[in-house]
Amino acid sequence: MIAAIKQAGSNTRGLLAYLYGRGTHDEHFDPHIVAAFAMLAMPDPGREEMATLTDLGRYLDEPVRLRNSEFGKPVTDHVWHCPVRAAPEDRYLSDTEWGEIAQRIVEAAGIAPAGDDLACRWIAVRHADDHIHILATTVREDGRRPGLHNSGTRVGDECREIEKDYGLRQLKKGDGTGSRRPTQAEMHKAERLGWEQTSQQWLEERIRAAIPHVTDAEELLTYLEADGVAVKPRRAPSGDLIGYAVGRPGDINDKGEQIFKPGGKIAPDLSLPKVRARLETSTPEEHPTARRIRPTTAWRRATDALDTLHIELTDATGDGESGSDARAQAHIAALGELIEATAQRAPESLRAELQAASKAFARAQRSQVRAEDRAADAARIATRDIINTATGPDGSALAALLAAMVWATILAGRWHEAKHHAHQADAARRALDHLQTAADQALAPTLADLERRLPREQARRTLARDVRAAVPDHAERILADENWPALAAVLADAEAGGHKPHQLLKEATEQRELDTARRPARVLITRIQHTGRNPVRISRAEAARIRSTRSISAASSTASAQQRPPAPVTAPERGSRPRR
Repeated sequence: MIAAIKQAGSNTRGLLAYLYGRGTHDEHFDPHIVAAFAMLAMPDPGREEMATLTDLGRYLDEPVRLRNSEFGKPVTDHVWHCPVRAAPEDRYLSDTEWGEIAQRIVEAAGIAPAGDDLACRWIAVRHADDHIHILATTVREDGRRPGLHNSGTRVGDECREIEKDYGLRQLKKGDGTGSRRPTQAEMHKAERLGWEQTSQQWLEERIRAAIPHVTDAEELLTYLEADGVAVKPRRAPSGDLIGYAVGRPGDINDKGEQIFKPGGKIAPDLSLPKVRARLETSTPEEHPTARRIRPTTAWRRATDALDTLHIELTDATGDGESGSDARAQAHIAALGELIEATAQRAPESLRAELQAASKAFARAQRSQVRAEDRAADAARIATRDIINTATGPDGSALAALLAAMVWATILAGRWHEAKHHAHQADAARRALDHLQTAADQALAPTLADLERRLPREQARRTLARDVRAAVPDHAERILADENWPALAAVLADAEAGGHKPHQLLKEATEQRELDTARRPARVLITRIQHTGRNPVRISRAEAARIRSTRSISAASSTASAQQRPPAPVTAPERGSRPRR
C-alpha cells in the first residue's frame, strides 16, 4: 500500500472537482465519501443530488477563512492531498475498510491525531476499486497549523502496519533514498506524447549514463547538453556552479515553457554536491594502483579494480565498523557506474542485459550511509578507462570482468542485507539476474573454444587430483560440472605458461567462494584465466620438459591401460603437490 503526500496549494474546490470528476481517461466511477472528520455536517455530492462541491469546499475551508480574517498574513498552501493505493494483486477492500484505513493515515500524518476534537477538517473520497484520496485543509479548528514535519515517514510506517492487519501485499519500509514515483499525471502525459518513460525517468537515465564520461560537474552539464538534455545551471555571483536543473525537450507547461527538474529531485544521489563528490577522483598517476604493472586492456584493469572492491565489501560485511561502511558504500556506488560503462561499451549482444542490470542496480547504489567516495578511486578510474579505451571484447577478458561483477553484486547485496537496507538488497538481487545472464553469454565463445582443445584423458586425471587437493570441499561439484573439461583445458594452458594448477585453484577459490556458485567450474575458469594471463618466467628446458611430459603421458595412456589396470585415484594431503 502506497500513500503519497502532496501539498496541493490553496484551491480546495479545484481538487474536489478532480476527485468527483470523470478523470483524464474516464477512469473515475461512483465517487463518494468513505470517511471524514467527526464534525462533517455536509451531504456527500456523490450521493446527494442537491449537494454541491462549492458548498463542501467552503465548509472544509472554514477554519482557514477564520484564521485569515484574524491574522494579517493569509494561509495560501492549506490544501493537503494524499492518495492511498493498494497493490494490483491485493484483494478488494470495502468502503468500511477504506474508511478505517483513511482514519489511520490522517492520525499518523498529524492531520487528525486520535482524540483531538480540534484537529483539521478532512474527507476521504473513493472513485476507484484500488485507491482513495484524502483531502484535508491544514488549519485546525483552534486556528493553529498541524505538526506535519516528517509526516511522510510516519504515514509510510503506518502503511506497513495496515498491510499486516488487512492481509495485503507487504512492501519494504522506505528509507528516504528512493527516487520519487511518477504521478498519474506524469504517466498520462508520457502516454499522450508517445513517450515510453516519464520525463523524470528519462532524465535519470541520461544523467547516470553521462557520469562515467565526465570528470567534474561543469563537464557533466556540457555532456548533457550535447546529449539533447535541456540544462539550467544555477550560479553564485562569482560564477561558481551551486546547483543545476535539467529538462526533457518537449516537456512544457501550460504556458509553453520548458519544465526543469533539479537533479536532487530526480534522484537523491544526483544532487550537485553528491555528484561532485563522486566525480572528484584522483588521476591514474596519483592513485597507488597506477604504479604497478598494468594489464593491457580496460576490461582487465576493471577486473583488477573489482578485486579491491571484493575485499572491501567482504571486510565491511564482517566487522560493520562505520569507516568500513563508508568505504563499502563508496565501492557500491562506483560498481553501479562500472556496470553502466560496461553496458555502453560491451558488444551489442550483451547490452540489453547489462542495461537492465544497470537500471536495476541504481537503487542499490545509494543508502543512508554516507560514502567515503575517494575510497573507490580505482574503480572509477577503471570505469573511465572502459569509456575512453574499450572497443570490444578481448578474448575472455570481458567474460572475466562480468564474472567479477556478478561476485561484486552478490557481496553488495550481502552488505545491504547486513545493514537492513531492504530496498537496496532487493535491487542488487534483480541486477544479479541480468548480470549472470550476460556473464553466461559472454563466456559461451570461450567455452566453445576450450571444448575444441581438451587435454588428453590422462592429463585430465592428473588435473582432477589437483582439484581434489586444492579445493577438497568443492571438488566433487567441480568435477561433476559440465564445464569441467573446459576448466581442465584452462589449467593445462596455465601450466604450459609456467603456472602451477594447484596454486591457481587455491588462489581462485580464495578470491570467490564457491558455496553460492551455480556452476563452480565456470567461476574458476574466469578467475584462473584472469589470474594466470601472464606467463611465468621459466627456462626453455623447463618449458620443453612440461610439453614433453604432457605429450608422453597422453601418448602412453592407452598402452599403460592395456598393460596394467589403472591405479585408483586418491586425493593427496591438502597442500601437497602430485608429481608429474
